[in-house]
Amino acid sequence: MAKATHRFVCQDCGSYYSKWAGRCEGCGSWNRMVEEVLNTKTAKGSRISPDEFFENLAIEDPDKHNQARLPSHLTEFDRVCGGGLVPGSVLLIGGDPGIGKSTLLLQIVSKMAAERSCVYISGEEATSQIRLRANRLGLANTPVHLAAATQLPDIIGALNRMPAVDVVVIDSIQTIASDMIESAPGSVSQVRACAFELIQLAKKKGFVLILVGHVTKEGTLAGPRVLEHMVDTVLYFEGDGAYDYRLLRSVKNRFGPSNEIGVFAMEEGGLRPIENPSELFLSQHETPVSGTAIFAGVEGTRPLLVEVQALVAPSAYAAPKRTTVGWDANRLAMVVAVLEARCGLSFAGKDIYLNVVGGLKVTEPAADLAMAASLISALSNNPIYGKCVYFGEIGLTGEVRSVSQAESRLKESARLGFETAYCAPTTARYVDVIPQHDVRYVLDLVKL
Repeated sequence: MAKATHRFVCQDCGSYYSKWAGRCEGCGSWNRMVEEVLNTKTAKGSRISPDEFFENLAIEDPDKHNQARLPSHLTEFDRVCGGGLVPGSVLLIGGDPGIGKSTLLLQIVSKMAAERSCVYISGEEATSQIRLRANRLGLANTPVHLAAATQLPDIIGALNRMPAVDVVVIDSIQTIASDMIESAPGSVSQVRACAFELIQLAKKKGFVLILVGHVTKEGTLAGPRVLEHMVDTVLYFEGDGAYDYRLLRSVKNRFGPSNEIGVFAMEEGGLRPIENPSELFLSQHETPVSGTAIFAGVEGTRPLLVEVQALVAPSAYAAPKRTTVGWDANRLAMVVAVLEARCGLSFAGKDIYLNVVGGLKVTEPAADLAMAASLISALSNNPIYGKCVYFGEIGLTGEVRSVSQAESRLKESARLGFETAYCAPTTARYVDVIPQHDVRYVLDLVKL
């Protein structure tokens, strides 16, 4: 007979303890312990032979499901996934409430339903509400199988009885509950157990499983961290309410490059893929403006040109402000220190504001040189003339270090009409490259 086991599980990190505690030692959260009851059974060894259990890597089984990728007919989504959806794979998509996750997935299954058998299961909306959204998006006549369910046995039973299914969307995993676990839906144990059962079914039947996940106030996926290890691909759907575009970013992908991004424009008819996202992040100035520089960056495998803007103004406070939007504040402090120590510039008593146009978040160190150029231009109040781009990492001694994928950065710059690149020495010559061995060379671009 199964033995009931009581334990207390942290709802933030999934750590469990034999007794209740106010503070979790795993993640430091307070008052997040919830008592859960699990039925445990002693595992028994199987009598299966090794020949039946193992397969030869060099022999392909023709009876296995076809591993050819399934196109979603949304180019940006296919790019992030690595070229399409792999049968039997599991994707986890997270994002802020109202960012457009359900809209994106409804568009995907509606476009694929013309060729594939697609299922959309919602635990948050009724089927009538899903039809309202489909009517607004112009997708009302697509043959998508809809369901509103929250019980795991009902979902698994229905999927097992379907003769063929290619894509299954669960919106969201936090609303699904199993009657085998005595805890509320959305708890760590429920999310882990329900996700495990659904993943095993997807691997067995060979359909693509897309799970929608909630996010915490810090912007990370809610639930146990092991959920991200169980799935094949983890995607974040990002955006800002002040802008119409959305970014789909991959942070894990077993079948393609990680940190790849796809750009969409939120319109009345749904999400529209943006084929040339660099145009979104480049401001158009009729005349050169001080404090601006163009950074030739790379997101995943995609080169992306963005404009960075800096403003240096006298401070009215004893401690000047250092404000950044879209860039790391610690990185700004380091670049400012290098400019003061190695270039002889003085930012004392001045507020510094740094902004990445369009609200894009830049994380790679290759943006150091572009940030330095914009700061020097803003400090001198003199614009930098010419159609030029910048990329390169700045060291503490002032040297400019080379960065990866310089060729793709220069090729994208030439395609968008830029003529000159300031970067570390490179052999690529899509544009006129002016090698930068030291950050002091940037001082020659403006009249101080």
